[in-house]
Amino acid sequence: MEKDNKSFDFNEFRIIRGRSIGRLIWRLKRYMDNFVEPRLHALGYSDFKMSYLMFLANIEETGTTNNELATRACVTKQMMSKIVGLLEQEGYIFTQKNPNDSRSSVIFLNDRGKDLFVALKNCMQEGRDKLDAIAGYERMEQVIDTLVLLTNALDAEE
Repeated sequence: MEKDNKSFDFNEFRIIRGRSIGRLIWRLKRYMDNFVEPRLHALGYSDFKMSYLMFLANIEETGTTNNELATRACVTKQMMSKIVGLLEQEGYIFTQKNPNDSRSSVIFLNDRGKDLFVALKNCMQEGRDKLDAIAGYERMEQVIDTLVLLTNALDAEE
């Protein structure tokens, strides 16, 4: 008896869903966000949300313009301006007029922003230690190496 290719099989769907790359990465990210954010709050960064990281992590030592930051974070310039205002108000960044273009500003991490990254590194290491305890250090290194390989290759295609 030939199986109908158009019929839906919940058992097959559960297997596919359980091994879906996007879903697995999303679940792991959600776990790490939920692991790290409360630890940062306990360290005095109670106003910090993990979603801010996609903005803060793209600020360079020499500063980054709003347009560059919007492009790197994959958001509109208007959204970036709103987030920059929020992060500046919460004390993670500061802005200076762009010496090359007076219509724009350059965004820098301030001391609180830099301290946040030190705290974040420690919290992320604690999360990594937990993953290492489950899968083993070498296996986690292979996972990370593979993800780096894939993301670098895919970024190069864009």
